[in-house]
Amino acid sequence: APPTVRIVHSGLACNIEEERYSERVYTIREGETLELTCLVTGHPRPQIRWTKTAGSASDRFQDSSVFNETLRITSIQRHQGGRYYCKAENGLGSPAIKSIRVDVYYLDDPVVTVHQSIGEAKEQFYYERTVFLRCVANSNPPVRYSWRRGQEVLLQGSDKGVEIYEPFFTQGETKILKLKNLRPQDYANYSCIASVRNVCNIPDKMVSFRLSNKTASPSIKLLVDDPIVVNPGEAITLVCVTTGGEPMPSLTWVRSFGTLPEKIVLNGGTLTIPAITSDDAGTYSCIANNNVGNPAKKSTNIIVRALKKGRFWITPDPYHKDDNIQIGREVKISCQVEAVPSEELTFSWFKNGRPLRSSERMVITQTDPDVSPGTTNLDIIDLKFTDFGTYTCVASLKGGGISDISIDVNISSSTVPPNLTVPQEKSPLVTREGDTIELQCQVTGKPKPIILWSRADKEVAMPDGTMQMESYDGTLRIVNVSREMSGMYRCQTSQYNGFNVKPREALVQLIVQYPPAVEPAFLEIRQGQDRSVTMSCRVLRAYPIRVLTYEWRLGNKLLRTGQFDSQEYTEYPLKSLSNENYGVYNCSIINEAGAGRCSFLVTGKAYAPEFYYDTYNPVWQNRHRVYSYSLQWTQMNPDAVDRIVAYRLGIRQAGQQRWWEQEIKINGNIQKGELITYNLTELIKPEAYEVRLTPLTKFGEGDSTIRVIKYTGEFHCGFEDGNICLFTQDDTDNFDWTKQSTATRNTKYTPNTGPNADRSGSKEGFYMYIETSRPRLEGEKARLLSPVFSIAPKNPYGPTNSAYCFSFFYHMYGQHIGVLNVYLRLKGQTTIENPLWSSSGNKGQRWNEAHVNIYPITSFQLIFEGIRGPGIEGDIAIDDVSIAEGECAKQDLPTKNSVDGAVGILVHIWLFPVIILISILSPRR
Repeated sequence: APPTVRIVHSGLACNIEEERYSERVYTIREGETLELTCLVTGHPRPQIRWTKTAGSASDRFQDSSVFNETLRITSIQRHQGGRYYCKAENGLGSPAIKSIRVDVYYLDDPVVTVHQSIGEAKEQFYYERTVFLRCVANSNPPVRYSWRRGQEVLLQGSDKGVEIYEPFFTQGETKILKLKNLRPQDYANYSCIASVRNVCNIPDKMVSFRLSNKTASPSIKLLVDDPIVVNPGEAITLVCVTTGGEPMPSLTWVRSFGTLPEKIVLNGGTLTIPAITSDDAGTYSCIANNNVGNPAKKSTNIIVRALKKGRFWITPDPYHKDDNIQIGREVKISCQVEAVPSEELTFSWFKNGRPLRSSERMVITQTDPDVSPGTTNLDIIDLKFTDFGTYTCVASLKGGGISDISIDVNISSSTVPPNLTVPQEKSPLVTREGDTIELQCQVTGKPKPIILWSRADKEVAMPDGTMQMESYDGTLRIVNVSREMSGMYRCQTSQYNGFNVKPREALVQLIVQYPPAVEPAFLEIRQGQDRSVTMSCRVLRAYPIRVLTYEWRLGNKLLRTGQFDSQEYTEYPLKSLSNENYGVYNCSIINEAGAGRCSFLVTGKAYAPEFYYDTYNPVWQNRHRVYSYSLQWTQMNPDAVDRIVAYRLGIRQAGQQRWWEQEIKINGNIQKGELITYNLTELIKPEAYEVRLTPLTKFGEGDSTIRVIKYTGEFHCGFEDGNICLFTQDDTDNFDWTKQSTATRNTKYTPNTGPNADRSGSKEGFYMYIETSRPRLEGEKARLLSPVFSIAPKNPYGPTNSAYCFSFFYHMYGQHIGVLNVYLRLKGQTTIENPLWSSSGNKGQRWNEAHVNIYPITSFQLIFEGIRGPGIEGDIAIDDVSIAEGECAKQDLPTKNSVDGAVGILVHIWLFPVIILISILSPRR
């Protein structure tokens, strides 16, 4: 059977209106526990998954409970509202999906802000001072506001100097109290009350504000410089003080980018940063707020001194195409560092350790900071032999406290531009997947520049994730080589620490060998004796691909070897299986880099049985202290192996270690989808049991499956299954009850009568109803009979017999509603029908619930009798019929003055444990 799904909730919902409930809306207060249960049917047992969609974004829960029938979210928050979907699938037909919208209700504390406007017009003939009190509260559902001045409730129109309104753009989230042309009596204590009308028992919330002639917006002052320039490791203290504002403003510190450092110490308006680093630099702002006017804000920028990343480059005479340095021509040495702050950066030049000053032939310049920040140049005009030597540029910061960066550049007859070559044995370079490899480019020249490595054959990242990797010796080291790293790599010179000339390039080819990738990696083949099996192992990828051999083995025994020609797979057939042929077969496909392996488990084990969970009322009671259980299952792929001759049944009480076992004999062949039944008896109430079922063939044991069976002292019927819980139609009535759901009802149904969903609110859920359209006549009856419930004979010397609670939901909507009667039919030498409950007339478009205590002393049935009223708008429906051990809760029983006109009739008939009469003698299929 394909899956079906129904969502029910734990009953913690609040403020559910009937029409909203039919739309599957679950309303819950923030902080409560959300519990949704997905009730599924279908065989094999469907897999369940919960997902959530909020707007257009879909997310899956990290919680493992999403695969359970029950989804539980403790302390639900507002962002967790949205539509929740339960999906069930078992491979048959389309997955079953149901959804329910969760609406989270909340009310935040309201906030009052005060604004003042002074308007001048007509050359000061008109002067007005107006104050606005704005009240804002976040809520769901929308909040309602009310204002008070002292104890006086302010309403629109109650005071000419007061106006209350909502700005159009706020959609009811804001309420403004406007005090026009401020008067002395307007100086008072104002209260804003935010209310969601006590839905979900959310109480009203109030905020107060004292308006006086001293009320003023905040002002502050920072007792620090701007900017603040410091050295790393120093402690910095920022002091912010209020200079005005009523009521007293609150002070907070923020950072322009990112959060405040974790190590800061806050004390009121004072912020201290101990042991500052470059990461702590940035703009820090002090904000004062007292909800009057706009917040006041003052900022300062913290700059942490730093010098790093010193580099140089040599530029030959730009007026000649020669890249070499030559006597009589110009040469330029450039030096670059990263400095903070850049305006404190100074450079000094030295030759052979002696200070160098700018002259006509030795021109020292500093590049425009906007073009190339932190760069200085030394131009040597008309190079002479006496100019050869070591030139040093030293970068420092004026403020001190930071170590200088010193860069040496040697200019001599041996200073030549770089050249790149790849050793002959280093390209192509062959390696194996998982190895560590070094790609080499030999650099000649003086000085040797930084080498940049990149991919030459495609635009993909290097192994470290960047597009270029730097190397100071020309070697690129790759750890744990993968097949994706095969290809051409480019090494090229950079201008840094070398010559500022056209880059030199070279290419290195990397070839990565890897063992064959094969399929299937593992395959289980189940087959009975005397049948044939063919195993096939296919090559997906391999390098090198030309030299491929294969080996077939059973355990350690070599069966066949060979070499691939043009085919991509190898096969091994077994023509007639016997016990000697069962086992694990391995096919190894081999090249220079290693081997790929296909494994096949050939077995005669039977597949596991699949328990049937949708058994109609599997529990019944034949004695006072024990119960029985109708265990049902189907066999997965019964024809795959030899005939199943028996099942080994294991059973143990939950929590116990020892299994009790017996064999269930099977006669004949089991058909696919055939339902097998075995009745477990002598189970002790109310214990739960683990049941293990193992199929047996001449091969031996198959795969086992385990389930838990639980005792329930309750009969429940929602009319969802095909046999309507063994309810039957009475042959002596005028017409029949009909099973129906809103989704499947006739499009020509009579309006203004009957349910628009089943009792749970589902339009796909089923219920039973009487159709009162023509040709039905007034007074005609339809009678629906429950199964026969049996009880043990009364023991006159035993304990007092237990009571049972009988309950059901009924729907009586329409102007022509007739009567719904319920009778208790007692079985004995003569059959007696006792009136149990009755109701008549229109009850509105809703489901109502009835509870009645019963005390039978013999086998009995329940009879639902629907009587047609005077017209066609008289459909009556019932759903979710239950019988549970114990009396009904007192609050569930009807009062004497029943509001819906139902009549409860107390029936004193004594009852031992309820059971359904099902003939149970032996296992049956």
